[in-house]
Amino acid sequence: MADGEYVDSDGDGYKESYVEDSDGDGQYDTVYMDTDGDGYADTVGVDTDGDGYVDTVGMDTDGDGYVNTVVEDTDGDGEFDTVYMDTDGDGYVDTVGVDTDGDGYVDTVGMDTDGDGYVDTVGVDTDGDGELDSYAYDTDGDGEFDEYESDYDDDYDDIDDDYDDDIF
Repeated sequence: MADGEYVDSDGDGYKESYVEDSDGDGQYDTVYMDTDGDGYADTVGVDTDGDGYVDTVGMDTDGDGYVNTVVEDTDGDGEFDTVYMDTDGDGYVDTVGVDTDGDGYVDTVGMDTDGDGYVDTVGVDTDGDGELDSYAYDTDGDGEFDEYESDYDDDYDDIDDDYDDDIF
């Protein structure tokens, strides 16, 4: 590791984090954290753009010793807006969630459900209630979405019960 030091990041008297200056510019830009107290780092935060703030965090959320979730502030506003996940443990990202409207909640999710490395299912929260309610599927693997479902009234029957041809 580059020059760094162990720090008590949560004030409990135990130095569970290690901060380092990975690029040698005199500023700490990487922090390794042991969030579950087992003595091993399971979360790594990095300042990738040199502004002094962590904007990318990798986490081992299932305790297997490998990072399987990464959150990132892609627009520099100080809020994480993109999450990358390996949900099946094969070492490859298969789900990406994005906060497209900046409200702090993921509202668009792309998934590779068949493991071929390409997004084949997309879910969108169109009404801002925190629930995905519109979906598009590529069921034949040709790269084109061929199925689309919407449930604008939140009763999960894929029928707009408003019946007047609008979505509200």
